Amino acid sequence: MPLVNPLHADHDIETKELADFFNETLGFCPNSVLTMQHRPAISKAFINLNKAVMANEGKVTSALKRMIAWVSSNATGCRYCQAHAIRAAERYGAEQEQLDHIWDYKTHPAFSDAERAALDFSLAASQIPNAVDETIKTELYKYWNEGEIVEMLGVISLFGYLNRWNDSMATTLEDDAIDSGNQYLGKHGFEVGKHV
Repeated sequence: MPLVNPLHADHDIETKELADFFNETLGFCPNSVLTMQHRPAISKAFINLNKAVMANEGKVTSALKRMIAWVSSNATGCRYCQAHAIRAAERYGAEQEQLDHIWDYKTHPAFSDAERAALDFSLAASQIPNAVDETIKTELYKYWNEGEIVEMLGVISLFGYLNRWNDSMATTLEDDAIDSGNQYLGKHGFEVGKHV
């Protein structure tokens, strides 16, 4: 059971209009945003930050951003965000082999060296203590420019917020996200956990 119950999607009209963004991303408005509506300034600020972070201004694709989010969420253990990130990666065109082998990104041939560098960065930046070091930096700069690195860290940081929010709230996971989690992550032990 969630710490705080989500409000109806019509609770705050401005949030509802901004939340149309998630209909493209996930196919529904997430319960996390509906919970944030208890303080509409938070829900609106979050949605605007999310839109800015997920905008594509370089070579970092929408699918890769969602895989970065998954690696970050996996590192922190947030089941809610893992399911959302893998669902969004699927909806934004991640290759089937990548979705099926996201756990093995370090060695699976479906991932390029540039993608591995980005996903390694996500893993290192999501750990406590932070594990970003000169090796990670050197690999990143082989494939990505500074603006693209800023985009990646924006995703990692956004999901740091979401991982804390949803794991602390025990946000109820939506059925479509559960389906995606089970389909792509189930073979590695994905479960809904406290997000029922």
